[in-house]
Formats: sequence, structure tokens, C-alpha cells
Amino acid sequence: MAKKGKNYLNAAEKVEAGKTYSLTEAVALVKELDFAKFDASIDVAYRLNLDTRKADQQLRGAIVLPNGTGKTQRVLVFARGEKAKEATEAGADFVGEADLAEKIQGGWFDFDVVVATPDMMGQVGRLGRVLGPKGLMPNPKTGTVTMDVTKAVEEIKAGKVTYRTDKAGNVQVPVGKVSFEADKLAENLKTFHDLIVRLKPATVKGQYIKSMTISSTFGPGVKIDLTSIK
Repeated sequence: MAKKGKNYLNAAEKVEAGKTYSLTEAVALVKELDFAKFDASIDVAYRLNLDTRKADQQLRGAIVLPNGTGKTQRVLVFARGEKAKEATEAGADFVGEADLAEKIQGGWFDFDVVVATPDMMGQVGRLGRVLGPKGLMPNPKTGTVTMDVTKAVEEIKAGKVTYRTDKAGNVQVPVGKVSFEADKLAENLKTFHDLIVRLKPATVKGQYIKSMTISSTFGPGVKIDLTSIK
């Protein structure tokens, strides 16, 4: 286990062990405890009572947060003809076909999200070995395989985040930056929390959400009292 630094330990001392904080308190505390020398991201992490061996208990999708994430996403679109033109007009950073596929095969990854029209997936599919491990493979469930490239690009630029349960049933996504106003962070958190609640599989028995924790890039986690989110 990596040794914790002095700044982290000092910050962690201000988080009361075993306590769950209200949404408002948690946001304020995470902002206060941040010690990064840059505008750090704030993430929310859920521990969920899910058996991801069952298909209906694997959560995956995307959502546009009302206040964005504070990060400018570089979007690459695989499209041809009129759809390529639409992607460019929507603000895509890179648009192409075989030329982009060749660059990626050669080790180029200067982008954050990949969108593709369905007719391009035969070509994009061959990139699965390099895009898959990086979480960059387009998928219909996250809205990144679509004919509506304009909507896809605009939503990603506006602050769309993708989520997916890991093997242990955890979900983690960015919800903003430390510089965000507290009420905007709280609104993003509530929006994502409402989604997680709605996605509860019918087959889950017992407590669905085990914990909800927020933290800045280097800061300690602060657990949220779920009953405070209304």
C-alpha cells in the first residue's frame, strides 16, 4: 500500500471517522480539504449491493450533468460523408475514417471520447484491442454509437459522463471541479444520485446503496448521508 503524504494525513484528520455528512456539509468539507496546486476534480464513488455476474445487475450508461464536469473533452468521431460534416460542425476535435484508425493503431491517443456511426463499426471494431483496455470503445449504451453525431458531440462537450459498474459493484464518476460553486456541485451530485436510485435492478435484495463517498483528486473521502439527498 502506498504511503500517505503529510498533506493527505492532515486533511484526513479533519474527517470524523465513521461519520456520514449531509450533502451540503460533504461538499463544503471536500472543497476545504483539497490541497492540490491545480483545479482538482471531484469524484463520487458508490459501493452498491450488486452481483455483476448477473447481466441485469451490470449498470452502464451515460448522463449529462447539469453543470458539466469542468473538463473539456476531446472528441473523435468516425463518420463519413454528411455525418462527418455534421460532426465537424458540432465541434468534434477529430473526424475521419481509415486515416484515424491507422493513427490509433500506431499509438496515437490524443482524445478522450470516441463516437462512431453504426456503419463505421466494422472498421472501428478492429481497434477493440487498443481502444477497449482504455475504455474508449464506442458503445450504444453510452450513446457513442449513433447516427445523431451532432447530439452525441454536443452532449459530451456539455459535460456528459459515462458510468459502469466494476466487478465489485462500484461506480465512480467525476462530478465537477473544486472551483465549482458548492450549489452546482451539489446539483450535479443529486442528478447522478437520482439516476443511480432509478437504476436499481428489481432482483437486488437488501440494501442497494452501501455507501456514497466524494473526494477531490488527492484528498480524503467524505461519506454522504443518503437521507440528506432530497
